[in-house]
Amino acid sequence: MAVSGVVFIGFVLAHMYGNLKAFAGHDAFNDYAEHLREIGEPMLPHSGVLWILRVGLIAALVVHVYCAVTLWRRASSARSTKYVVKKNPGASRSSLMMRWGGVTILVFLVWHLLNFTIGKVNPQGGATNDPYNLLVDTFDVWWLTVIYLVAMVALGLHLHHGVWSAAQTLGWTGNAAKRQRAKAAGLVVALVISIGFSLVPLGVLAGIITK
Repeated sequence: MAVSGVVFIGFVLAHMYGNLKAFAGHDAFNDYAEHLREIGEPMLPHSGVLWILRVGLIAALVVHVYCAVTLWRRASSARSTKYVVKKNPGASRSSLMMRWGGVTILVFLVWHLLNFTIGKVNPQGGATNDPYNLLVDTFDVWWLTVIYLVAMVALGLHLHHGVWSAAQTLGWTGNAAKRQRAKAAGLVVALVISIGFSLVPLGVLAGIITK
């Protein structure tokens, strides 16, 4: 679970960088989107590398979800009777939200893929063959932007605890200083990714990113 989580952190950082290209305008964003499809040519077919990455990410997602379900089942079966009173005085809000936050992110991911990759749904009924315009048309709908921002909050909380948990699993928290660094890294990664992704929809709503 830790390793697949690290794979996703690398992916979302790269994806966030690509999204921020929207601030550079229509041509810069679309050129970036097309460049992703041309990587590896002519040794590989058009979009070949992109599909290799997609298959790898799907595999990592399956592993991550499988591990999450397995750990949840183990935790449930470890105690046959429920606690009369259950308190979590030492647990952070992000750790308590890990399970439901993960479900929220998974549901959002399905919509996100339908919206921008698989099928490409333009909520305003416009064209779907222009990545930049599809992005603007989507985030011009205020309630879709709200859904996106809620998903980013869930992602931030998930990353905040997930980075710490992964570091602990991989043996990187052997002393107090390392534990403190892992917690700081979790906070930084969570803030950078959640805020970075949120800038684009907020930029569209504010009229900074326009057609």
